[in-house]
Amino acid sequence: MAFVDMADTLVDDYDVVEVLHRLADYCVSLLGASAAVLSLSDQRGGLRLMASSPERAGLLETQTEQGPSLEAYLTGELVQIDDLTTATTRWPEFTPEALAEGFHTVQAVPLRLRGQIIGALNLFGRDTKLGPRNLKVARALADTATIGILQERAIRRGEVLAEQLQRALNSRVIIEQAKGVLSHAAGLPMDHVFQYLRTYSRDRNLHLHDVANDIVRGHLEPGAIVDAHKARDRHQPRSAP
Repeated sequence: MAFVDMADTLVDDYDVVEVLHRLADYCVSLLGASAAVLSLSDQRGGLRLMASSPERAGLLETQTEQGPSLEAYLTGELVQIDDLTTATTRWPEFTPEALAEGFHTVQAVPLRLRGQIIGALNLFGRDTKLGPRNLKVARALADTATIGILQERAIRRGEVLAEQLQRALNSRVIIEQAKGVLSHAAGLPMDHVFQYLRTYSRDRNLHLHDVANDIVRGHLEPGAIVDAHKARDRHQPRSAP
């Protein structure tokens, strides 16, 4: 079902950020990772956060310029640490932050198609790492997303990959700005407002980037997002006591 859903999103006008968030969600909800973080290359040799589940986990990838994601991206190989306490020398900034969040294992998978690497998927565990079977599924899902980003039709038309990736990175910037506007206007924590944005977009079949852009430009009032979320909650069926 996850592969069908991912494939359905890879249409001509798909939303890269939404695809990557779905991938992160599946790694947590279906495969048992405690958290999943996806980053894409910024074309300058570094990585930029694109999606995370839960949202707070993304902070680990933005606060340092080291760690398993960057290593997987640079080497093109799986990076697997079964006990993060042994990696304090390897990643002196990243490791204490991860341990403070309660994570003890990491598995970073490069997003690659043949010889081209465009980012990394980092899977965190609190008690145990993903087993071989679930890790294999995670890699297959990551491959599906990678193929979507590197669509052969775009390459055949001579489109520049850097431009496509930069659009995705720019989308993330707009989304972060919209989160700040919504958080300030509605008095909500930053790790809650993203779900409001995402739910509003999906319920109306809109691109997440377009909704965020409307908020930043003042074309969409933050109150409309909050009211829509509250209305949705009121209509959700409740389980019997």
